[in-house]
Amino acid sequence: MFVAPDPGRVRLRNSLRAVMGIALAVALSELAGLSLTASITGGLAALLALFTVMDSTVRAQAVTTLLLPAAGFPVLALATALHDITLLRDLAFLVVVFCGVYARRWGPRGHALGIFAFMNFFTTQFLHAVPGQLPELYAAVGIALAAAGAVRFVLWPLERRIPPAAAPAPLPGSGLSRVTTRQAIQAAAACAVALAIGQVLSEDRWYWAVGTTWWIFVNTVSRGETLVRGFRRVLGTVIGIAVGMVVAIPLDGAALPTALLVAVCVFGIFYTAPVSYSWMMLAVTVMAGLLYGLLGVLDPALLVLRLEETAVGAVSAALAVMLILPVTTHAINDAWIQRALRGVRAATSASLRRLSGDEDADPSPHAAELELLLGRVRLSLAPLVHPLSPFRGRKARARQVLALLDECAEEVRGLAAVAADPAASHDARLAAACWRVEAAVERLTSPRSRPEAGERVSVDGAAAPAAGQVALGHVSGLEKLLAALDEPLRTPPGSLLVRSGRRRPPRPMRRSRPPRPPRPTRRRRSPRHPTAAPTTPPPPADAAAPARLSAGPPPASTGRHPSPMV
Repeated sequence: MFVAPDPGRVRLRNSLRAVMGIALAVALSELAGLSLTASITGGLAALLALFTVMDSTVRAQAVTTLLLPAAGFPVLALATALHDITLLRDLAFLVVVFCGVYARRWGPRGHALGIFAFMNFFTTQFLHAVPGQLPELYAAVGIALAAAGAVRFVLWPLERRIPPAAAPAPLPGSGLSRVTTRQAIQAAAACAVALAIGQVLSEDRWYWAVGTTWWIFVNTVSRGETLVRGFRRVLGTVIGIAVGMVVAIPLDGAALPTALLVAVCVFGIFYTAPVSYSWMMLAVTVMAGLLYGLLGVLDPALLVLRLEETAVGAVSAALAVMLILPVTTHAINDAWIQRALRGVRAATSASLRRLSGDEDADPSPHAAELELLLGRVRLSLAPLVHPLSPFRGRKARARQVLALLDECAEEVRGLAAVAADPAASHDARLAAACWRVEAAVERLTSPRSRPEAGERVSVDGAAAPAAGQVALGHVSGLEKLLAALDEPLRTPPGSLLVRSGRRRPPRPMRRSRPPRPPRPTRRRRSPRHPTAAPTTPPPPADAAAPARLSAGPPPASTGRHPSPMV
């Protein structure tokens, strides 16, 4: 985790900025004379504003930050009003869970607003807020969002120097075929189970089980992703509880050292989140223990209860994704890999048009989109390459696919760089190679396509300029990589990896058994009592037969052999 690449030290700067923004929010709340409960609420609101708002432009991020109160304030009012009405509170919480997950269909903004709404309900349970505290909770959240916005957009505007990465468009679908709809139903059902079992374990801390289930569904799509995320959350919680026993309990709520360690935990949350969910959960668990120490309720039994509630939430999420409208890992892999392959084709086509003289054609956006799609491919294939994955064959093929797609992206970047050179030109060989790349992508993404004989084109011509030779080299490299991808992507149906639409090999037809040869006719002695005449006539009358096969006159001859069934 500590040796993970950090280009431009973006993670480091973002983590330091988060510490600054949250510290400013808490300090302003304290200076305003708000209670400790309100200050903690404000600090969590600032953390969420800096952690969840991930729009692709600075303007969109500012708009989403301004919309956070619209999602959070009504939920705060609802949660505090229903605090002592258990049944209605639980039902309202489940409705917030469903709506929060369903809002992800509207992209990063819906994702951020859904998380903010859920966490406001969660925070009121965490702090046992009551209706009389609602005005200062509103004030604390407002101050926190203003402080976070000032740090993010004015004091330390990282996104103005380094544009934020755009998220790829979600997978298409409608109704129950839409992933977000299925996940909303799964999350609501899983949270209902976690809530019921969590309340059996503790009437005061049941919300930990619901919170675990909710966060396991964040940034996951398929069944495999959810299971892996649940395992990592439990692992991080176990380690965090062990650290909390050593760090948080001895402090016993001492204000200054606790505040410093909370700042360290905030830094750890932001620094580790992009690379390790387990490390992030370690930091979250230690921070929760420190906050409970400030509230004066921390003891070892509370940390053990947190582990039990976390296990309940993880198991509830696992059961939901396996039993309720499951979204298989295979289907998600197939969708994202096909989108990545089409991104390769789009970038190659745009490069060819640019090299042909079309100034409007620009492969750079396609190359950037391909990088985003590959990030999503890595996330979808993560369950298959996980060290605990029992499917060794699929794990090996998944790693092979990732390696080949990474090399494809490298060739696309090189081709886009050559196409951007004004002195670059193309020849007929480059055009033919680009057409072959497009045909190869079509074969990989269309289950009915098959390579045909004579498909490869060889075009003779004079030597191309140096830039043209470089471009031809990149396209030829793409052609070889796509050919290598054909084997792992077209595995037999019994070893599924990425192709949901793969055409199954034809089953061998069941051959009918050949008729048995006729049995040799054996002569029988005529029974004492006559029986029915055989259905097949005996040999002709002129055959040399020493005795008749049946009593009575022989039937007319037909010239056929005796039936083997007689």
